[in-house]
Amino acid sequence: MKLEVQIKMNDTLYLRDPEQSELGKNIIKHSIQLIQKNGFESFTFKKLAEAIGTTEAGVYRYFENKHKLLVYIISWYWGWLEFQIEYQTKNIQDPIVKLKQVITLLSTTIEDDLMTSHVDESLLHQILIAEGSKSYLTKHVGEDNKLQYFKPYKDLCNTIGGIILECNANYKYPHSLASTIIEVAHLQNFFMHNLPALTDFDKTRQEDQIIDFLNHLVFSSIQK
Repeated sequence: MKLEVQIKMNDTLYLRDPEQSELGKNIIKHSIQLIQKNGFESFTFKKLAEAIGTTEAGVYRYFENKHKLLVYIISWYWGWLEFQIEYQTKNIQDPIVKLKQVITLLSTTIEDDLMTSHVDESLLHQILIAEGSKSYLTKHVGEDNKLQYFKPYKDLCNTIGGIILECNANYKYPHSLASTIIEVAHLQNFFMHNLPALTDFDKTRQEDQIIDFLNHLVFSSIQK
């Protein structure tokens, strides 16, 4: 059963809360569709306004620029993913089984959560794989970090790091390994489809291969 979840967002990312109006929800919905289809570089507020049937000025009333919109939707996904991890592992007592479940969730194709009608998580997952690093690989990452734009990502890594420490309380690098798990799961997926020479995987068993690789990488690292 899928549960409705409310993701608390950093209010400095937007000028007007998009969750509080139909236009705002349409901005989120159609920006995800356009970025996934055409890429972030070609995405503009003018194209977004045309897709929604509103004015460009109407979009700017919600977001100062397209970078903040990208950070918003990526942060929303991290918050949603953390909720899914906590929900799907809450009844698992064995930390090793719990960590394997996390790896599987991170490496598996995401289905759209119908309880969030204005967010297509399956498309947002594809954006994360292809465009997610653009939210923080910028010259102003330090300023953005001071504004806590990346707190949902840090919270997710902290949750996974806690599970790693449940497996081995003496492991020295839980946060480094947690962020590595997340990034590898997404990068190997991207490489497999676009730069296959950078992987040992093929598209026929893509998810199983990434899961097997991450299990080997993680549990070889944290074994007592």
